[in-house]
Amino acid sequence: MADKNRVKKKASAYEYQEIEYNIKQTNPVVKVFIYIFLIIWAVINIFPIYFMFTFSLKSNDEIFGENIIGLPRNWLWSNYVSAMNTGNMGRYFLNSLIVTIAAIAISIMAALMATYALTRIKWRASKLMNSFLMLGLTIPLQASIVPVYVILSKAHWLNKYSTLIIPYSAFTLSMSILICTGFMVDIPYDLDESARIDGCGLWRTFFSIILPLMKPALSTIGIYAYLQCWNEFMFANVFISDSAHRTLPVGIKALSGAYTTDWGPIGAALVIATFPTLIVYIFLSRKIQESFIAGAVKG
Repeated sequence: MADKNRVKKKASAYEYQEIEYNIKQTNPVVKVFIYIFLIIWAVINIFPIYFMFTFSLKSNDEIFGENIIGLPRNWLWSNYVSAMNTGNMGRYFLNSLIVTIAAIAISIMAALMATYALTRIKWRASKLMNSFLMLGLTIPLQASIVPVYVILSKAHWLNKYSTLIIPYSAFTLSMSILICTGFMVDIPYDLDESARIDGCGLWRTFFSIILPLMKPALSTIGIYAYLQCWNEFMFANVFISDSAHRTLPVGIKALSGAYTTDWGPIGAALVIATFPTLIVYIFLSRKIQESFIAGAVKG
């Protein structure tokens, strides 16, 4: 396995050197156009973040006046104070954090155990069960909101953290199993046989042999589950009615008034909600790209 990973890294390094060589051999005029295009593309992608940040520091007069995309004339940091105190964004941020972390943890462990049972253990209905679990990819959230609400209502699970944690974990499970399968089938079965010869049981083999080799899959599933849970609005809006368990997307919606709305605090709340996603992208983007590539390579 280690030799295989070294071969993949050498191949990636070679491809990178080949691309770099091709860029150096490109015509200077073509190279200038490439860099101009890349700069324009970068500005297009960065502009929404700039607009959201400047939007959060303006008053309604500037937002709807002549200074729409410019820097604020008066930097209203009080919008953030208003969002945290009046808008209760601190509480909503904590609720989103609890729900997202719990859903990610459940999705990872459930997907790893299910994939291990489906791909490493021989039993009669394994393929049928795998097909049944993959049906979850075909079910849209909008079609399930009524039956899920009825189930949660009869189980007296509304207005709790588990109200969102359980559906989020369930609806990310199918994709998580699909991702895990791409990684686990690459692990040689000889490792399982060697573990049994050494006296390892089923659980010891899973936690000591298989789980350490599935680290790239963990980051992939974690990012996927995070994106599905952190910004989810429909379930959170329907299943949660009290402010004590409200998450960030619903809390931001609650900031808009019936007749008048102060848009500066809403912009500040958007910045607060987006900040964790930017942090995740900055620190884990390379890891996620590597994990997706690793999961796509077979043999």
